[in-house]
Amino acid sequence: MVLPIGLQAQQPSSKQWFKDKDLTLTGVYYYPEHWDESQWNRDFKKMHELGFEFTHFAEFAWAQLEPSEGKYDFAWLDRAVALAAKHDLKVVLCTSTATPPVWLSRKYPEILLRQEDGTVLDHGARQHASFASPLYRELSYKMIERLAEHYGNDARVIGWQLDNEPAVQFDYNPKAEMAFRDFLRNKYDNSIKALNDAWGTSFWSEVYTTFDEITLPKTRQMFMNHHQILDYRRFAAGVTNDFLNEQSLLIKKYAKNQWVTTNYIPNYDEGHIGGSKELDFVSYTRYMVYGDNEGIGRRGYRVGNPLRIAFANDFFRPIQGTYGVMELQPGQVNWGSINPQPLPGAVRLWLWSVFAGGSDFVCTYRYRQPLYGTEQYHYGIVGTDGVTVTPGGREYQEFISEVKMLRKEFSPRDKKPKDYVDRTTAILFNHENAWSIDRQKQNATWSTMGHIEKYYRTLKSFGAPVDFITEEKDFSQYPVLIAPAYQLADKDLVERWTNYVQNGGNLVLTCRTAQKDRFGRLFAAPFGSLINNLTGNSMDFYDLLLPKDPGVVEMAGKKYTWNTWGEILIPGKDSQVWATYAQEFYDGKPAVTFRKLGKGTITYIGVDSTDGSLEADILKKLYTTLNIPVMDLPYGVTMEYRNGFAIVLNYSDEPYEFTLPTGAKVLIGSAVIPTAGVLVYKI
Repeated sequence: MVLPIGLQAQQPSSKQWFKDKDLTLTGVYYYPEHWDESQWNRDFKKMHELGFEFTHFAEFAWAQLEPSEGKYDFAWLDRAVALAAKHDLKVVLCTSTATPPVWLSRKYPEILLRQEDGTVLDHGARQHASFASPLYRELSYKMIERLAEHYGNDARVIGWQLDNEPAVQFDYNPKAEMAFRDFLRNKYDNSIKALNDAWGTSFWSEVYTTFDEITLPKTRQMFMNHHQILDYRRFAAGVTNDFLNEQSLLIKKYAKNQWVTTNYIPNYDEGHIGGSKELDFVSYTRYMVYGDNEGIGRRGYRVGNPLRIAFANDFFRPIQGTYGVMELQPGQVNWGSINPQPLPGAVRLWLWSVFAGGSDFVCTYRYRQPLYGTEQYHYGIVGTDGVTVTPGGREYQEFISEVKMLRKEFSPRDKKPKDYVDRTTAILFNHENAWSIDRQKQNATWSTMGHIEKYYRTLKSFGAPVDFITEEKDFSQYPVLIAPAYQLADKDLVERWTNYVQNGGNLVLTCRTAQKDRFGRLFAAPFGSLINNLTGNSMDFYDLLLPKDPGVVEMAGKKYTWNTWGEILIPGKDSQVWATYAQEFYDGKPAVTFRKLGKGTITYIGVDSTDGSLEADILKKLYTTLNIPVMDLPYGVTMEYRNGFAIVLNYSDEPYEFTLPTGAKVLIGSAVIPTAGVLVYKI
């Protein structure tokens, strides 16, 4: 079901939804349908007393909103909205499409999602319906339109969340296969020859004579055509994006001064985040403690990965200039491999981490710990008795009171020190590079996201503001632009990179860049030729080593190990060699080069180091060369600015003493920041 263009509505900009003076708003999920109605008033009253400013309804309530096909019941939700408003709580509504009711699943089984192995998902969980099913969409849109018509002009409702954690479905429903063929017909202008050329089907006798012969690719089948899989992933991401776009347009047909978003899981390489242009802005969910020790030190698993929230902030914020966090862990969860208690102070630390990146709101999942269902052991703001505030609930209360105190001190959001702004850096990201590389990694130890994170980790140690950007963005606003492992490229992109450098930009390219065209095909030229004129180099060859016997790269007398990917470069006459290989038969050959071009510079890093220490030292040398001032924060400590405030966060396993600038006014914390501690100051 495609909505007519006439449904497209002009909505206020994101700056009109949220005000600088509020800094950030804090909310909490609530499920009225889970609790006896006699308890609602008590619960909303307590929410307000704890300081929450909005609540969140109807995420999984389709069965209550439409008990039978075409029969709607909003009376219970009306009462919940009215009680929330009585206690000064605004409401975010959800479209409930993640949980179709049983009447829909039984009457229309063709809407059920089918996995690659043939398993058909069934009622009894969630996300079991196919986004590619026209019938499922039609039934969803009928319900959503009635909901939007009922609440679209309700001033108590401030916004809408679409679905819940909508992911890219790798769906083998027959309707998905038909839609995939239509996608291909449209992409290749109904020319099967163009498709065969793009997919290289002359290889292994894969040639198609009609689009009707094409099936969804069996990704688990060894050596399945990776060009076909690339297009399938584009199609699958597009189906999710279209489903969200169409929901958004329906709501905007009725909504008055209400925003529309959805809560993505930050699976950056799935390819759908940022693809639904009808959303007013994007938001994400984030859980930090769930059994994996990605933190620092023996008890790091109680605090979490120091960059997990920062990375999400820097990825989501640039998409539309604002973002929120729709789900943030309030305590133990139920779905991890092991579900430990967070370290005291960790929940507050996460809240401040979200705030530091520039969020406009943060919402926690959930208010009450459930007594039944899959999430019985998932902590809430209050416990199983419905009244006792949990440790995480107290930390939310503390954060809310601190934000209210800061509202007396705020400045415009873009007020930031010059040295901080001067080190602003962009990382150019395209999920399709990960798709292409990961089908042909060439080395089992290669990690595309791990490669990117080596650069990101160093930038955060610099105290640098970072934006993850797409090719849609203007490169020129960034002093430094890093494009890690940017495998899929074309002449237009290389020309944009070249113009960026010649006009004064400083570009960093890394190994595996521009090796293939946008269809995933190699160029009929030596490896790397597309960027030779830009980098000033040519590539002699590339090498891959065993992880148990890594190679060595040397720079300025220091040695670094590597094994996943290394390009042996032939530098041009105006290229400076910054690092060379050692030990191998190409001992002494260049691995890293630097070149001035026009008003800017181009740094090419042809190797992926084992631990990121080489990448860190290269960036330190580059920023020194460019006279860009940087900090030297240890891993686990980050700093950001917003609204005139500096926020310093300590995820490390020991106290950190931060050197305050002259004249700084400390508002929260102290210069000695304990583990899970926060320092907020104003200059």
